[in-house]
Amino acid sequence: MHLAPHSARRRLGAALENLSVTFRGMTAHPDEANCACHWGSPEELSLLKTPDVELEPDLLRRTWQAIDWTDHAAVLRRILPQFATVLVAGRAEPLFGLEEAGYSFARGCWQQWPDEQAESVREFLHAWWVQSLTDPNAVVPAHQVFVACAEASGTLGPWLADWEEQTEHLSDRRLIEAAAEWECELLRDALPWSVGWYEHDEEELRAELVAWLLGHAATRLREAGAPADLQHRIRLLGLTGEDRWTDPHWPGYR
Repeated sequence: MHLAPHSARRRLGAALENLSVTFRGMTAHPDEANCACHWGSPEELSLLKTPDVELEPDLLRRTWQAIDWTDHAAVLRRILPQFATVLVAGRAEPLFGLEEAGYSFARGCWQQWPDEQAESVREFLHAWWVQSLTDPNAVVPAHQVFVACAEASGTLGPWLADWEEQTEHLSDRRLIEAAAEWECELLRDALPWSVGWYEHDEEELRAELVAWLLGHAATRLREAGAPADLQHRIRLLGLTGEDRWTDPHWPGYR
């Protein structure tokens, strides 16, 4: 399937608008509290209990990054329309990687929310991901969006399926870029990002990503004209132990 950039942008815009409608009027729990020394002031906390008031950027960042809310789901619903807009604009400012934003979604257990709310979140994540693959003006690199979506959902399947559907040149380029970003850690038998939610199985995610790279992605990388060295490093993921290290194309990573 070939999705035109303007179609992807329209879909993402509609998804953001739907978040605003779905979560309008949401607030943190009335009894929610947090440490004034480490999170913020009572006045800032009161803003989370006030609906539809935009938070200044640093307060928004502290809010989605905090791991110690009593009711993280309610806090996430309160900030979600603004948070999603900031993510798309590349202004989330995680400390390490965009997987941290995914952790915030995962802590909110959004898949267990009422159907309308869960579907609104799901459509936003898919729309953002597809836009990152198909829109040359996408702000956030596709491999970072992929990681955020993977951590938000605890699975790779839906996002890999989207990638398989997007077969145009730009999506192929995004695949080459992602493979180049990931191969070093994968050759160490490690996932290329940190898993931050205890319910997510890091080894299962790594195995699924490797299997996809060795299958669908390997053929696509070859057809897209990916550098030969990169294709060999992906091939090496199918080898183990000494077979990998003694291969003439082993890059010497340890």
